[in-house]
Formats: sequence, structure tokens, C-alpha cells
Amino acid sequence: MKLFTVGPVEMFPETLEISGRQLPYFRTPEFSEIMLENERLLKESVGAPTEAKTVFLTASGTGAMEAAVINCFTEADKLLIINGGSFGQRFSDICRIHRIPYDEIKLPFGDTLTAKRMAEADGQGYSALLVNLHETSAGQLYDIAMLSEFCQRNHMYLIVDAISAYGADEIDFEKYNVDVLILSSQKALALSPGISMAVISARMYEERVLKTDSGSLYLDFKEHIANMTRGQTPFTPAVGILLELHHRLKQIQSQGILQMNKEMQSLAERFREQLQQKGFTIPAYPLSNALTPVLLKPHAREMYEALKEEYGLIVTPNGGSLADTVIRIGHLGNVKWQDYEELLAAMVQIRERL
Repeated sequence: MKLFTVGPVEMFPETLEISGRQLPYFRTPEFSEIMLENERLLKESVGAPTEAKTVFLTASGTGAMEAAVINCFTEADKLLIINGGSFGQRFSDICRIHRIPYDEIKLPFGDTLTAKRMAEADGQGYSALLVNLHETSAGQLYDIAMLSEFCQRNHMYLIVDAISAYGADEIDFEKYNVDVLILSSQKALALSPGISMAVISARMYEERVLKTDSGSLYLDFKEHIANMTRGQTPFTPAVGILLELHHRLKQIQSQGILQMNKEMQSLAERFREQLQQKGFTIPAYPLSNALTPVLLKPHAREMYEALKEEYGLIVTPNGGSLADTVIRIGHLGNVKWQDYEELLAAMVQIRERL
């Protein structure tokens, strides 16, 4: 079995070796040192300043998305959400459940988010923009420079879910004036699922987090940040994944996050070129290096099943209205060009009989 998915992804042998070890007791100075280094290395990899705060949650990425909303905003706010798919919709669902007012910029599948579309929301009194930088359900990568400029001219906070963009695409916390950056363990980090992280700007911490009642015990940023000063979490974390994270962040530091981006970009571009040469179609909007959506209407589901059952190659299916239209092929984790040659050959063979 080979994973070409977008989370969990094919893990590296060193990570798998760490995941098989006996877990240590974690309320120790030694584990605290590991956590403090995790914080330092994570902030370094995303271009966050030392004064930024970091929260490590034992939760899926959705848990971190919800935590960001409830720790920073209240019913007195009005938020703007980019809704270009199921993950943009998730931000909307979170705001609806917590009764935080919001408007959406809705992007039907195939539409590109443009500066003109953003300008239509100028001057509307929004507190913040919430965006999944890479809308993973569709593969579209939004222009973070454009979104940052929009927030700056409208005096808005910028909340960025970079769960599937981290490691694949350019992310610079300070350069783009990000206020909360949301990450997770099972994408480009190629770790076990279960840890999500939020990097929080000093201004967001001081102006919002400290003054907002999150209404949650487990997801309260104030408690997590207070505990992180001593390298700990307020509740029992997924210790093993945090040890995996420590090793992986040191690898990324050694490699360089920009080099990691370049290698994934090269792999994605080569794959897309070969796909199109073989007659497959991909969307025209800007794509993340994390995955390639392939348009296969009406046979996407059959392609997914045949790859899985006949070849042991696992791509990412879509749900809902895109279930028979799109499959998504990930470029995250321990995958090499030889793996994509095998995948391409299988896809051609399957297409011939669909």
C-alpha cells in the first residue's frame, strides 16, 4: 500500500521508529525542554517572531480552528470567511455554532479568488478574515499576499488555516502579518494525526486572547500559553506525536523550509506536466504544491476504487457533489518520483477501461 493522500500521509522511517518506542512520563524537565524546542523550531519554520505565542492541542485540525475562533472573537464581532469548499464551510459552521456573526465569500468549484472579489468586501467593518490558505477539498491555493494586503487596508486580523499549506507553499507569519496560524501533524510534517498547533501574534494575544472568555476548559488558549512558558500543556497531550514532531522539526531546520517547499513544488509540477501529457485534466485555478486535483467526471469514484483495490495505491477521494468528479493526489510525506511513475501508469490503464 502506498499513500498519495493529504493526511495521514506516507511517513518517514525515522518517524515510524520513534512512534514504536515506549512513551516517557512527560511532567519532567526533560520533556519540557523538548516542548520548548518544539515551540522555537516551529516558530522559526513559519517566520514567526520570538514574542509570538504557541499552543499545542491534542486535537485534529478542526479543534485548532474552533479554538482560534472562540479564543479571539465574540458575538460582538463580525467575521469574513473565504468559503471555497468543505474546509471554508467548516469555519462557517464553527462561527454559526458559537453565534459569532459572519459573512462569506463563496467560491463555487472552479472559480478563482481574485483581488477584485476581495475588494467587494472593503469597508464593511469586519473584525477579521478567516481563510484556509489551501482549500484542501478543491486544491486551490489562495494568494496570501493579496489577503494580507486586504486585511491591512481594512484594519482586520488575519486567521490562516495553513494545515495543508505548511511545508508545501510559502508561509511567512511576520511578512504577511498573520495573527493566528493553524497547523496540524498529519500533513507535510508526516506525523501521526492528533496534534494541532496555533501560532498567535503578540497583538492578538494581548488585544483578544487575554480579554476573551473562550467558554471552554480544554481549548482555552490562556491556559495553554501559561503552561507553555514552562514547556508543558495543561492536560495530558499526545506525547508520542510531540516526540515525532521534535525529530521532524529538527529535520526541517536542517533541510530548510524553503528547500522543502522547492522540492515539493518540483514534484508537483513534474507530475502535473506528465498528467496533462497523458490526457488528464486539472483545474485552471492556482494550485497548492500539496496536492493535484484531477478532473475525472463521471468516473472519479471508480478511479479511486480501482487504484486502491487493484494496485494498492491510495489517493484522496472527494465527497458530496465532487465525489464523481474529482480525485486528489497528494505530494506530502515520504513519496518519490518513482512512486508517481507507478501511479501514472496505473491511472492510464484504468482509464482505458472506464
